[in-house]
Amino acid sequence: MLNEDKPVDDYSVVLQRLRKIYHSSIKPLEQSYKYNELRQHEITDGEITSKPMVLFLGPWSVGKSTMINYLLGLENTRYQLYTGAEPTTSEFTVLMHGPKLKTIEGIVMAADSARSFSPLEKFGQNFLEKLIGIEVPHKLLERVTFVDTPGIIENRKQQERGYPFNDVCQWFIDRADLIFVVFDPTKLDVGLELEMLFRQLKGRESQIRIILNKADNLATQMLMRVYGALFWSLAPLINVTEPPRVYVSSFWPQDYKPDTHRDLFLKEEISLLEDLNQVIENRLENKIAFIRQHAIRVRIHALLVDRYLQTYKDKMTFFSDGELVFKDIVEDPDKFYIFKTILAKTNVSKFDLPNREAYKDFFGINPISSFKLLSQQCSYMGGCFLEKIERAITQELPSLLGSLGLGKNPSALNCDKTGCGETPKNRYKKH
Repeated sequence: MLNEDKPVDDYSVVLQRLRKIYHSSIKPLEQSYKYNELRQHEITDGEITSKPMVLFLGPWSVGKSTMINYLLGLENTRYQLYTGAEPTTSEFTVLMHGPKLKTIEGIVMAADSARSFSPLEKFGQNFLEKLIGIEVPHKLLERVTFVDTPGIIENRKQQERGYPFNDVCQWFIDRADLIFVVFDPTKLDVGLELEMLFRQLKGRESQIRIILNKADNLATQMLMRVYGALFWSLAPLINVTEPPRVYVSSFWPQDYKPDTHRDLFLKEEISLLEDLNQVIENRLENKIAFIRQHAIRVRIHALLVDRYLQTYKDKMTFFSDGELVFKDIVEDPDKFYIFKTILAKTNVSKFDLPNREAYKDFFGINPISSFKLLSQQCSYMGGCFLEKIERAITQELPSLLGSLGLGKNPSALNCDKTGCGETPKNRYKKH
C-alpha cells in the first residue's frame, strides 16, 4: 500500500512553526556557544523540512541495491541500480522523488541549499564525485528518500577510497530515520570496518533493522544455523537489552526457490513494509523529537561552557597567568566540580553529558575569552537565550507534538502571533 495513488499529506504549517521555533529559540544559543564545533552537526532548513531518510548499509554484494530496485520497481529500466556478484556500488546513491527520471551530480546536490545535502560539501570534491542523486517519479519517494551506500570491504583501508568514508557514513547515520543493515547468509564474518560501523550506530539502536537477505538460498536447517550465527557475530557489537528486529527473506523480484518457507518470507516482507510505512506516518513526530533532543544537547553545552567561564573568572587574580589557570581547569574539570555542578543545579541527566575529553579539543580551538556568561546573553527586546531554549524544550515543542497526537489543528498553535499560514489537512479527523 506504500505505492497507493493518494495525495501527500500537507504538513507545511507544522514544519513552518517548527522552523520558527528552531531559528528563534535554539539557533541563537547554538551559534553563541559554537555548538557545531563540538558535535559537527549543523541543522539546516532543508534538514527540518526533508522527508524521512532510509539508509542501506552492509558488506558488499549482500543485495542492498537489488532490494532498492525491487521496492521501487526499477528492474529492467535504464535507471536501475547496477547489481552483480562483485563489489558494484562505489557511490553514495540518493533516490529522491522527481517529475521524471533524472540523474543529479553530487556537486549540484551540494550546491543546492534547498536540499538537505549541502553540508556534505565539507567532505571535499573527491567525495562529491562519489555522490549521485537519482530522481524517480515514484509514489513512495514522495514520502521517503532512500540512500544506497558502497559495500563494506574489510581488506580495503579508508584512505584508499579517497574520502573519509566513516565520517560520511556518520553524517547519514545521524540523519537517518530507519537504518537497514543487510547481510548475506554466506558472508557473516565481522571485520574491523563492520565493527567501526556498529560503533557509529551506537545510540541509534531503535532505528536499526537487521536484514538476512537471500534466505531462500538455504534449506530450513541451514537457515536456522545461519540465523543463530548472525546473532552470535553481532552480539558483541550491539550492546543493548532489546536486540534489533531481524527480517529474514529474499528481497528481489524473482520467485522464491522451491522447497523454502514461502509463507514465512512473504510475512517478513510485509512486516518490513509495515515498518517502513510506520516511519513515514511518524515523520513529523520524529522530526519534532529530533529537534527537541538537539535543543537539550545545545542547552547542556551552553551550561557547561558557562560553568567553565565562571570557574575561570573566579580563579583568576591580578597576578594569575590566565592560560595556565584555564589549562588546569580543562585538564581536570572534576577538581572544580564543573560537571557535578551542572547535574546538581539543573534538570540534566548524567547520561546526556558530553565526553569531558571533547572539551579539551573544543577549548583548544575556541579560547574561553571568546564566550560570554549566560547571564549576559539577554536583551530587552529579545529576552534571554537560556530562557528561550528552555521554553522551547518544556513548552513549545511538546505542545507542537501534542497537537499532532491529539488530532488538534496545529495551525491554531500561536499562529495569530507567528503567522503560520493556512490551515493544514488533518489526517486524524474522521470524515
